Amino acid sequence: MNTTQGMKRELVGTVLSNKMDKTVTVRVERLVSHSVYKKYVRRRAKYAAHDEQNACGIGDQVLIKESRPLSKRKRWRVSKVIEKAV
Repeated sequence: MNTTQGMKRELVGTVLSNKMDKTVTVRVERLVSHSVYKKYVRRRAKYAAHDEQNACGIGDQVLIKESRPLSKRKRWRVSKVIEKAV
């Protein structure tokens, strides 16, 4: 039986909230080209990510990785903290 896993998506975002236990809310921004005006527009998405050690603070830059469903809304895990907030 082949037990290799596919590539997991990775996103970089900013922590908005760490009020929940072992969960952080991460905002991910991306640039998308507008189809008519050909101007780049910022698109934002919020993800609930699992933070096992409660290590993230508000404003931290984090790398989140896709995972199996952990709860109703959590499908991401905090892989590492890239930059701590000042």
